[in-house]
Amino acid sequence: MMGSAYGGMGGGGLVWLLIYAILVVVPFWRLLPKFGIPNWISLVAIIPLGALILLWIMAFRDKLGGRA
Repeated sequence: MMGSAYGGMGGGGLVWLLIYAILVVVPFWRLLPKFGIPNWISLVAIIPLGALILLWIMAFRDKLGGRA
């Protein structure tokens, strides 16, 4: 029998996506307010290019107080 009970081969992809989302979004959720950026923007980090953009924004902020 090929596949699994979740719809065939590769059905665990959603599980890995959720694990990735948790491992990436949670640190951004905690760090972004220190840079003056709202928490909900951390959801952009689910997209790999979005995480890279957020890292660049955080890296080039002048102060941790939220002032650009």
